[in-house]
Parts: sequence; C-alpha cells; structure tokens
Amino acid sequence: MASRPALYLVDASLYVFRAWHSMPDEFQDDEGWPTNAVHGFARFLLDLVERERPRHIAVAFDEALDSCFRNAIYPAYKANREPAPEALKRQFGHCRALCEALGLPVLAHPEFEADDLIGSALATMRVSGYRGVIVSADKDLSQLLDGDDQQWDFARDQRWGVDGVPARHGVQARQIADYLALCGDAVDNIPGVPGIGAKTAAALLAHFDTLDAVLARVDEIPFLRLRGAASTAAKLRAHREQALLCRQLTTIALDAPLTGHDEHFTRDRANAARLGALCETLRFGPMTRRRLHQAAGVDFAASSPAA
Repeated sequence: MASRPALYLVDASLYVFRAWHSMPDEFQDDEGWPTNAVHGFARFLLDLVERERPRHIAVAFDEALDSCFRNAIYPAYKANREPAPEALKRQFGHCRALCEALGLPVLAHPEFEADDLIGSALATMRVSGYRGVIVSADKDLSQLLDGDDQQWDFARDQRWGVDGVPARHGVQARQIADYLALCGDAVDNIPGVPGIGAKTAAALLAHFDTLDAVLARVDEIPFLRLRGAASTAAKLRAHREQALLCRQLTTIALDAPLTGHDEHFTRDRANAARLGALCETLRFGPMTRRRLHQAAGVDFAASSPAA
C-alpha cells in the first residue's frame, strides 16, 4: 500500500533559538543588528528543503510569548523564562519573512503556541489523508503522533513514530500530556503534583492508563507495588485540581485558527523580489544567496546584484 502524502510541520522557534545560542555573533544586517540566528535558521531550512523537497509544509512560529491562552489559565506559565532580547525578536521577524519569501506557509497566532498550530494543522490534514512529519526535538510534540506520523530531531537525524515514544519518554504518546501533568515540566514552569516524579508518574499511567483513571481510582494506589504508594495517594487527593489544571497546560490544542494559506499547506511560488531584498538586508554571502535562490527555483544571476 502506498504511503500517505506527508505534511512537514516545522517547530521554527526551536531552530531559531538553537542558532541564536550556537552561531557566532559575527553577522550583522544592513543596520548593524546581529543576524546569527537568521544565518543558522536559514542553513537549517535549506538543508531541510534540499533534502526532502516538501510539497506540503507549514512553519510554525511562537507569537504568543505572554499572551497564550495558557497564561490566562495559569499566569505563572513559562514565567521562569527571560524575555527575548530585542535583537532576537528582530531575527524572528527576519526568519518568518524568509520563509514567506521562499513560498513556505507560515503559522503564527497571538493566543496559540507553535505546538498548538502544529497540532491543529496535523489534525486538519489527517482528515484529508495526510500523515505528519513533525520537525522538532520537543518531547511535548510526541503526544501528537499516531498511525504512520513521524517526529524528526533534525539536528541528530533521529526519527521515530508512535511506537518509538515509550523508549524515549517512558510512556505512550497519548499519555504524555497526563504524564507531564503528574510530574510537571520545569522547562515551562508547570508544577505537576508536588512530590510525584517521573518514575512514579510513568508507573501510575502504566497501571491506570490515564490521569482521569488515576484520580478516579486513587483509593487503589496504596495497594500497588509502588514505593511510597500511600503517600502518593495522599498527594493526589490533596492536589487533584492542580493535576487537572496542569493537564490543561500540557495538552496541545487541536482547534487553533489556521488562516492565510491554502487548505493543504501547499508550498507556494517563491517571491524573487522579496527574497533578493532580504538577502541584501541580511547581508547574506554569495553561497547562502545562491542556495536560497536555487531552493526557491529562482535564477540567482538574474535576481541578485551580489552574484
């Protein structure tokens, strides 16, 4: 049986941040602002496009830095993170503009995070017979995997499907949101249930399957072969509402608004003029310019004064 067509879903922010932290700060735009993150992101994007030649793709950006619906539910959500400096915010804008110039559909929304946009796009496209290839190393996104979907840690060139999630995270893909609701997620400042760690959370879900079942059958927990079983049950009784709140935070939304592109996220024609102008603004070197124009299907010599 032929494989279903793939929709590539790129977690852009992960790769922009990675470039910001790893690329030397020796690149500047025409106004003297740093562009190291744009250079690194452009290289990643080119490697992906040249390697896979995706027909259906969406690149998701985090626009909801402090206006996400999760902040309304829990104001301390991600409050442990330092605000992005202006120099990085500018580069996010350039990265998004670069995607648009290359004809790559971009997803961003002030109330939904990139994960929610990826989840919503995948849910929408599954109905039309597509499978997802989620380009990200983020563990949260593994909860979206089903059927023949894949997650791809591009930097390490590691791919896994729904069957590969337990070996990586200790629970089933469909249990990840419940798992993080129990043991918390320090990266996003999600507390979980105080005193319940990763091993206990995984053991509870292995036995009860879901958070709802754990809470409904909490009286059974003291009789399990689980270290500190009685105290675990007490913690769950005391923090039941917090566990349910945390699950609202850890569950990826599948109903985020998706606008501004065709219904199948088909890669569009590149905008040669905009691409050329960005290359000038960002002061890309000849090799990067040539690769960008080739990836866009645009004649480099005819469109670039720096050729």
